[in-house]
Amino acid sequence: MGKEKTHINIVVIGHVDSGKSTTTGHLIYKCGGIDKRTIEKFEKEAAEMGKGSFKYAWVLDKLKAERERGITIDISLWKFETSKYYVTIIDAPGHRDFIKNMITGTSQADCAVLIVAAGVGEFEAGISKNGQTREHALLAYTLGVKQLIVGVNKMDSTEPPYSQKRYEEIVKEVSTYIKKIGYNPDTVAFVPISGWNGDNMLEPSSNMPWFKGWKVTRKDGNASGTTLLEALDCILPPTRPTDKPLRLPLQDVYKIGGIGTVPVGRVETGVLKPGMVVTFAPVNVTTEVKSVEMHHEALSEALPGDNVGFNVKNVSVKDVRRGNVAGDSKNDPPMEAAGFTAQVTFEALGRCRFAVRDMRQTVAVGVIKAVDKKAGGAGKVTKSAQKAQKAK
Repeated sequence: MGKEKTHINIVVIGHVDSGKSTTTGHLIYKCGGIDKRTIEKFEKEAAEMGKGSFKYAWVLDKLKAERERGITIDISLWKFETSKYYVTIIDAPGHRDFIKNMITGTSQADCAVLIVAAGVGEFEAGISKNGQTREHALLAYTLGVKQLIVGVNKMDSTEPPYSQKRYEEIVKEVSTYIKKIGYNPDTVAFVPISGWNGDNMLEPSSNMPWFKGWKVTRKDGNASGTTLLEALDCILPPTRPTDKPLRLPLQDVYKIGGIGTVPVGRVETGVLKPGMVVTFAPVNVTTEVKSVEMHHEALSEALPGDNVGFNVKNVSVKDVRRGNVAGDSKNDPPMEAAGFTAQVTFEALGRCRFAVRDMRQTVAVGVIKAVDKKAGGAGKVTKSAQKAQKAK
């Protein structure tokens, strides 16, 4: 089978209806993320409905309908393979209600894929102050996602279709904005695509002969290509701290019939193995790990970056919850903290109130005992902060 591929996590961000799920679904469908039985079922239904040519977009509609009914596919677990990576996708619906969940998801991503719609009026709506394009990109950078790919989607909907002028106009405006946030546009791949029709998704499009490919310049190695899939393959692999003590923040806890309690989350540091005795903080619950699974496959060990579910002995779903952190009980287990020192970045708005948010709840900060004004940059309005404020 050869060398095991590296696991990476990407978050797909952008304005509502920019085509995030369609683009995501296209990659998953073509790169093997949807199980064959599901595809065969839809192909059969397509044939029965006289859609024998098997319209790809119709399949996506079916997938989305099933997802909305809670059947078959949880979009947060969608995955696919490139030639170099196993990719887990965190899909980010564009509406405002999703921002809280996006904060949790985005903070775990190695790269963000920003989808902007090139259709008439659509780009302008997304990049406006009321749109989510700006907010999502700013959130991604603020939460530490330093790698970015921009998919200029719906190129088939420009006037005229596949317009070079429209693409270049969008690249210029998005570059200006992401530079204000903190990204270096030279390190960002811009790819004109159609997630619906497949242009420049997996193979170069014959509809855009003017597009000579994307290029990124970075100190860790330059890269170039034509398609979105090639851009994903050129993501710089994250360094995975396997030598540090185990830390696994829980995203959810499930009760599964015939199996028991299954906490789910991403390994941030260390290694998780079956047979290991883990402690959950701050609830101070200690138990043995019976098994570890990723994408329905049993693992002998889970490494940093892996999104896993693990079955634990004699623990009720009421004992642990989202936001708890699992660690090795014998190697510096996580502990509850009475206080902490934080570097806080905020807008220069005068009166500010702070709140601390973990993966489950928001807690108002009671007393800030001290502010170290001697720390570098403390109390100063930095140029980057001024830029970010203007960028809003």
